[in-house]
Amino acid sequence: MSTEIDIVCQVLKEKRESAALSSEGISNSAIYNVFTQLVANRKLQGDLLDFGAGKGYLSQLLSKLSCFSSIIAIDIIADNQAADPTVEWITWDLNNTIDTIPDQTFDIIVSAEVIEHLENPRAIVREWHRLLRPGGTVIFSTPNNESWRSLLALLFQGHFVAFGDSCYPAHITAILRKDIEHMLVEAGFSIPDFFFTDVGGIPKLPTLQWQKISGNFLKGLRYSDNLIAVSYKK
Repeated sequence: MSTEIDIVCQVLKEKRESAALSSEGISNSAIYNVFTQLVANRKLQGDLLDFGAGKGYLSQLLSKLSCFSSIIAIDIIADNQAADPTVEWITWDLNNTIDTIPDQTFDIIVSAEVIEHLENPRAIVREWHRLLRPGGTVIFSTPNNESWRSLLALLFQGHFVAFGDSCYPAHITAILRKDIEHMLVEAGFSIPDFFFTDVGGIPKLPTLQWQKISGNFLKGLRYSDNLIAVSYKK
């Protein structure tokens, strides 16, 4: 029996690694820009965890701000220490509790386009709460499933735009702002603030952006492909 379980676990691990590699571990620059602006504007500092660091681009950008005592990057993709020697790398399946890191280790957790890749977002939010010190901040992004592009895909195709067959098995868990609020509050976080990339593709013409055709007038919830949530541990 244990051998069968081991085989199942190994197959699942390989599937998760393959899905992670298929997404290339990279988010777009608009998302990274919002993260760095939020960190700078809120004058966040201390010990930072990049949860689901991918290839480490966000870790590197935040390292350049020189406001963190330490930065640890963690991802199922093999470590990328060579990208930035100031960042400590841990290889881990983020669907599982990170039992090698003690409670209340970090002052800030950032997670760019990760939670939609994981099986149990509520468990992830509880893990963030465990890892943060009291008053610590979490900033994370996910596809904005309330944009016009995503809502129209749901209406006509039966799924949010970032959760069709072409995005599977990388994107597996779609969440809305109300889901995010419920998960955070249930875990002991504050009611989140939401921000948007103000970069969004037009339905069926995703390379053409709302912002370009409107002179940068159309922004926010309905016209952004991604949202960012910010909350703190009570």
